[in-house]
Amino acid sequence: MGKAIVHYQDFNELMNMIEKSGRDFDTELIKKAYALALEAHGDQRRVSGVPYILHPTSVACILVDLGMDTESVVAALLHDVVEDTNVSIDEIRKEFGDSIANLIDGVTKLKKIPYLNREVQQAENIRKMLIAMADDIRVIIIKLADRLHNMRTIECMREQKRRDKALENMEVFAPIAHRLGIRAVKEEMEDLSLRYLDPVAYKEIEQALKLTENERTIFIDEIKNTIVNRAKGTVDDIYLEGRVKSINGIYRKTYMRGKTIEQIYDIFAVRVIVNTINDCYNILGIVHDLFQPLPNRFKDYISMPKPNMYQSLHTTVIGKEGIPFEVQIRTWEMHHTAEYGIAAHWKYKLGINKTDKMGEKVQWIRQMLENQFEDETDIIKNIKTDLAPEEVFVFTPKGDVINLPMGATVIDMAYAIHSAVGNSMIGAKVDGKIAPIDHKVITGEIIEILTAKDSGGPKRDWLNIVKTSEARGKIRSWFKKECREENILEGKGIVEREFHRNSIKITDKDLADFFALVMKKNFTTMDDLYAAIGYGGIQLWKLMPRIKDEYVKHYVQPEKEITPDMIVDNQPRKAKINSGVLIDGVDDVLIKLSKCCNPLPGDDIIGFITRGFGVSIHKKCCKNVPSDISTSEDPARWVSAHWAGEINESYKTTLIITATDRTGLLADITNQLSSMHIFIHNMNSRENKNGMAVMHFTITVNSMEHLKGVINRLTAINGIESINRT
Repeated sequence: MGKAIVHYQDFNELMNMIEKSGRDFDTELIKKAYALALEAHGDQRRVSGVPYILHPTSVACILVDLGMDTESVVAALLHDVVEDTNVSIDEIRKEFGDSIANLIDGVTKLKKIPYLNREVQQAENIRKMLIAMADDIRVIIIKLADRLHNMRTIECMREQKRRDKALENMEVFAPIAHRLGIRAVKEEMEDLSLRYLDPVAYKEIEQALKLTENERTIFIDEIKNTIVNRAKGTVDDIYLEGRVKSINGIYRKTYMRGKTIEQIYDIFAVRVIVNTINDCYNILGIVHDLFQPLPNRFKDYISMPKPNMYQSLHTTVIGKEGIPFEVQIRTWEMHHTAEYGIAAHWKYKLGINKTDKMGEKVQWIRQMLENQFEDETDIIKNIKTDLAPEEVFVFTPKGDVINLPMGATVIDMAYAIHSAVGNSMIGAKVDGKIAPIDHKVITGEIIEILTAKDSGGPKRDWLNIVKTSEARGKIRSWFKKECREENILEGKGIVEREFHRNSIKITDKDLADFFALVMKKNFTTMDDLYAAIGYGGIQLWKLMPRIKDEYVKHYVQPEKEITPDMIVDNQPRKAKINSGVLIDGVDDVLIKLSKCCNPLPGDDIIGFITRGFGVSIHKKCCKNVPSDISTSEDPARWVSAHWAGEINESYKTTLIITATDRTGLLADITNQLSSMHIFIHNMNSRENKNGMAVMHFTITVNSMEHLKGVINRLTAINGIESINRT
């Protein structure tokens, strides 16, 4: 499809594309949908000032380009009508039928619910979309087209909005496009997103490609002519084209893996398209006869297709000038599938059912939904891991191929084979040798899962080892079913420990109502809730910031305002809500730890009486604390403060981590924090001028000693140069 030069396409262009496509469209229904959209959007304009109606017509054009049907085009024209105008989904259903209404409803975001934060709202929107996808895969194809056009026209949005959308594309929508095999959408979406996530690197790669464009064109033309001349008489009807790797593809291998552009063998390739599978293998022989193949760089995706239906022969060879390049060989049908994936094969009028082959191709959607538990945000994490473009292919002893995401372990493989295999697993052999239970599988390995009837089932620490949501879900299901009483006791213990640590006191009578308030859902019994916490379906430490907020809001009495004249003596008094701080001369007062310096137990602190609130606690070295309080503007408001002997609170602090950039660095840090049950409030990463990664993590700790322990564990990670607290 390529990057669009004209970002907006009107209805006339849409109708021209439909006419040129040669496919059977219901043009009267499409015109009817356009008329309704035009009237409903009226004078609405996008942020850029462009009439809003040009967005749905442009999305419809992308869908025609992808080979979609009438109902998809109609849904694209109407996809923002329900969300942004007064037209209801029931009116759409009445005018256009259930099928189109369901497509639009699947694409439409949930209405904003006040209690949901942005992360949970995003997760719920994606969950709704996945549910709709399971019934009709066209929902996500329409959504991908919508996202792609938004990225083509996002320049007018504010910077943070662009970065947020770009990150969501990289984490959610590009992996889904990859799994559906829609390369044309995936690569353009990734390139446009990278442009806003790392504009400096994007521009450098773009300029490097432009500088070598002429030489590259000459080089590829010579290779194409050489192959065509040698193939005459063996394979005559062939088509050859040059292909340059996407900017994001180059970025992942250079900036993220520490390579130079010259070290990437497949930065450009020759694509050979023929009529039959036999022709593919004949061309492969000709290429290997003409050029020296590189060892271990041949991949046969024809006999072993990727999960997203991709088929092709890949080989990397060296030309006469010593320049390595990739050759891709495929049939026309394979080529169409490689570009448009599931959109190239979808039988729209037949729909999906569980018995047809297309239903099997999208079974992963249902599997992903089944693997979701009580933690709403798990769905985002699972998309990142389960649908990651990097995949490995391993074999069972019988020769069956198992596809897993990069970083998966032998336990993941066991559960990919069957739940019963994973639950009875006691070990594994890799290429005939016993391997550790946390061994990460590598493409080409032959893996035998060792089982025993009396294995005792999976171990709880497997939840920290497995990579895929499928394995994690099946392990949790086993504990949920087999160990209910144990889970209830474990869950009660976790609740008691976390509540005691955070000084939360709620009676057993009020506990059910409190959890329903925090989680926005009801459990049939408290035992069900305890069991879910016990087997890991609910990770309580993730919920603690929300629990503490709701506790203060609904169970703690408002504090009275204090003034300097209320300080009656200089004796230490303890503030309420067990903040862990003693204020000299006053008690029964609300304490706030200042965000400007984020004091932690162990820091030298001082208090400032804040009008209308209570006492704000600062580090004595904070820039907002006067060097000489006696000469400050309001010295009476500064009061002595001390940490209490026993601290039962948690505190936010931000760490600046500088490290040598490498693949998996961020994952190693977050995994280490997760293993210590450290809650991450916020994180971001950038690359400095020296090529080092600089990351900011805002986390929760309960003391300086706790923080030192966290820093010591993080320092042991490979590549970490320094860790400083802001």
